[in-house]
Amino acid sequence: MNNIEGKVIFISGAASGIGKATTLKLTKAGAKVFSIDLNEPGLQEVQKEAGSDKFAYAVGSIANEEAVADAFAKCLGLFGAVDVLINNAGLGIPTPDIASADLAAYQKMVDVNMTGVFLASREALKQMKEKKSGHILNLVSMAGQRTNPSAPIYCASKFGARGLSSGMADQVLKLGIRVSDINPGPVNSAYWGDRTVPREKFLTVDDVADIICFVISTPAHMVIREINFDSMKWLAN
Repeated sequence: MNNIEGKVIFISGAASGIGKATTLKLTKAGAKVFSIDLNEPGLQEVQKEAGSDKFAYAVGSIANEEAVADAFAKCLGLFGAVDVLINNAGLGIPTPDIASADLAAYQKMVDVNMTGVFLASREALKQMKEKKSGHILNLVSMAGQRTNPSAPIYCASKFGARGLSSGMADQVLKLGIRVSDINPGPVNSAYWGDRTVPREKFLTVDDVADIICFVISTPAHMVIREINFDSMKWLAN
């Protein structure tokens, strides 16, 4: 793929789902990838598939300030730079009744879906600003544009992430740094847990990974601020 070979890419949540599919495609295309995730067995499996020379990781929470700083320091020590940041890690907990919603569930979603984006972006921007180049991709999803009565808090966290992403894009564009929102519709992933949903009509994790790789591969003079996509089968449902 154009413009991927040789890049150093930091991605949150590479142990499974979209993160794993994206990581394997990126390493196959010649990138070096570093991830932070709480799922160490999943990270070890990705490393076996990708190769230890192309993939490294730190075990920790994207919502923990110290863990994120340590992960970026380890990435820079191993690979020397971060050319691309993919804020992929996300958490969704159904809250169909706000009147009985749990504060802990609210806080978990905000911590991962918003605070995690802030913490990782802050670390990436420290060295992207120095070299006046870089690309940040935020997996916001269509939940950041349209609400869902079964998951209003999740949507709120994604609306917030979209606002952060848009403001950050305006702030760093003049420095030669691109920020892109990746907004898929429903994806057949572990996000749904044991809920009864028509997974066969959803996008696949490989569909999303392909879009992420495409956005990364665009030439440096071109910026995709936002890319929305969905499954034809789902839309025709």
